[in-house]
Amino acid sequence: MQRVVSSEMDLDLSASVDLIFQIATARQVPLAQEELTFAQGGRACPPTEIVDPSGNRLHRVAGEPGLLRVYYRAVVAGPVPATTTSDLDVITYLRPSRYCQSDEVFQQARRQFRGLSGLELIAAVSDFVAASITYTPGMSTGTDSAVTTLMTGQGVCRDYAHVVIALLRAMDMPARYTACYAPGLRPMDFHAVAEAYHDGVWYVIDATRLADRRGLVRISTGRDAADCAFLSYYGGHLSLQRLRVDASATADAFAGVADDVASLVQLA
Repeated sequence: MQRVVSSEMDLDLSASVDLIFQIATARQVPLAQEELTFAQGGRACPPTEIVDPSGNRLHRVAGEPGLLRVYYRAVVAGPVPATTTSDLDVITYLRPSRYCQSDEVFQQARRQFRGLSGLELIAAVSDFVAASITYTPGMSTGTDSAVTTLMTGQGVCRDYAHVVIALLRAMDMPARYTACYAPGLRPMDFHAVAEAYHDGVWYVIDATRLADRRGLVRISTGRDAADCAFLSYYGGHLSLQRLRVDASATADAFAGVADDVASLVQLA
């Protein structure tokens, strides 16, 4: 299955800014082609690439006042080879984090999912979050957490992922946040899902049910959205003037068979 992913953005910088992007596919994703450019005032702005222990590729750019144009496109050649998960990873993804306060939802999780473990727990949490949260663009903020989302009952993909992760961690199952490109997603944008670790394997949970999990392309992985922001900046101010994200897969990728939400899927 071949997938083509791309993103473009125009940023208006009011002063010199230290910019950090996470829009390129993760290091472990096999690529047939890739192009990443940053341009300002007719000149190229070469980025510095930093790869973290999770394989996330961060691109750092020194921006000057004016319009910065960002372009990324990649052709994914095939499935991602299997990777190992360390004991430290397991411990990290069991702990509470900024947006996934598993300690604060502990009592609710223990009441809601009492007696469940393993694959039954994964399915139950996925179904609960899908039924409890309403997908509502524009109604959540960048600082909303799993606790906030459970109280309001509304959010976008990052909020669904945070709730799933917090509940799973509260039930002693390692869970992590993954930003990705999602062929077929409507409305098209950067997407976020959760992954649950069971019996040595990470399984994808997309409680929004808005994209086919089998076509997802990993951008970054972390404890929550704070680790996976597509853009962070320091030392100045900017405004996002334009953002376009696209992702597609070969027409016969799934042979007309819909993604069965009850099935177990690994991010390929």
